[in-house]
Amino acid sequence: MKSWIKTHRFLIARRLVQLSLLVLFTLGNVYGFRVLTGNLSASLIMGVIPLADPFALLQIFAAGATVSINVLVGGVLVWLFYTIFGGRAFCSWVCPVNIVTDAANWTRRKLFLEQTERKIWLGRGVRYWLLGLSLVLSFLTGVAAFEIVSPIGMLHRGIIFGMGMGVAAILALFLFDLFAVKNGWCGHVCPLGGFYSVVGRLSLIRVKHDHTKCTSCMACKTVCPEKHVLGIVSKQSGAILFGECTNCGRCIDVCEGNALSFGVRKYINVGEKE
Repeated sequence: MKSWIKTHRFLIARRLVQLSLLVLFTLGNVYGFRVLTGNLSASLIMGVIPLADPFALLQIFAAGATVSINVLVGGVLVWLFYTIFGGRAFCSWVCPVNIVTDAANWTRRKLFLEQTERKIWLGRGVRYWLLGLSLVLSFLTGVAAFEIVSPIGMLHRGIIFGMGMGVAAILALFLFDLFAVKNGWCGHVCPLGGFYSVVGRLSLIRVKHDHTKCTSCMACKTVCPEKHVLGIVSKQSGAILFGECTNCGRCIDVCEGNALSFGVRKYINVGEKE
């Protein structure tokens, strides 16, 4: 039997990263301790290294606006990091909304809502349609469409500067995930998640499965926010190659047989399986 810390080590690590980023943003924006300033759309590390949300930049460009060279460089840096290494890790390691949706998912399990009849069905492809719609609306309206209504931005700004009416949007999102659709926002709706699913499809860091150690307990699929990516579990060894995998590590945490672990993806010839 694994210890509690071992079965939650990646969850603990993610919370530490998310909360640390929020603390650094708060210290930088409110108290002048400028290790990290700005927000998740555009920020500076130590007042020197620029970072920017590449999806926000795409919307800005679609709207016909221009950005400074620093912001453009920041967007390229972030895009390269998630393309080469991180995959969709932004969603589970950085995004503050992940804390809200994880809380809703935990509450669902505690209230046994998994056993109730599902009233609403949403395909996981909805996020890609909304991604495209965000760019089209940005082009038509001349403003970054998703950034205006994004609960990610609302929550991030709210934690740093005060929630105000943004708390209503976050509460609605929590209730949506709790009662309507399991992992509804992150797993089906969020266009930013869809963007990073596309961007990180070929990233190096992957969850890997060792079929020889698998006990077929399926605990990994119980906790996974994108359980369709775990199709090879109990069937064959290999890496989880779906772009939708958030690299959250919860499947690794709960795997009793240690059949799942993080590793580096092996690039192989087209047509072969890893």
